[in-house]
Amino acid sequence: MASIIPLSNVETGMIEDLLDLAFDPQRQRRTAYLVREGMDWLPALSFAALDDEEMLTGTIQCWPVGLTDPAGRVHPLVMVGPVAVVPGAQNTGFGRMLMLTALKALSETSGARGPLPQVLVGDPAYYGRFFGFVADHTAGWRLPGPYDPARLLCRTANPLVLPTHGMLGPWTRAVPSVQ
Repeated sequence: MASIIPLSNVETGMIEDLLDLAFDPQRQRRTAYLVREGMDWLPALSFAALDDEEMLTGTIQCWPVGLTDPAGRVHPLVMVGPVAVVPGAQNTGFGRMLMLTALKALSETSGARGPLPQVLVGDPAYYGRFFGFVADHTAGWRLPGPYDPARLLCRTANPLVLPTHGMLGPWTRAVPSVQ
């Protein structure tokens, strides 16, 4: 039976090796890395999947990021991902299990105001269908590097709290309380 553990229980080197396998060693050049540059992932929202033999099979990391609106106000969000699964175990449910665990943790660690809006760069059909992420609110957002606007997705209980325009980047003023 597969199990989920806190990512903080896994050696950093093992996490990096898994990310290299799931993506490639050049992954750190991707725009998502620029969005969360200089930030540490949020331990309370980041997890690892172990297979039946207790081998590291997948990880999910969540990061504090902010959307700076045209007036200079920073709106905190949680960036979900990367969701990484070793190639031999992809499309077997590990990624979905990790996503559900992270989103549940986000909901459980939220205060009375509810969870912060979540953002990710990914497949709209998959992340929309299973987890409610949509590009409806992100058309006026920008990222600090190249990206496909159709893949910039957001999930929030109240889209009215989101600015229609802004630049996504590291959350530098304070780390959200979901740690």
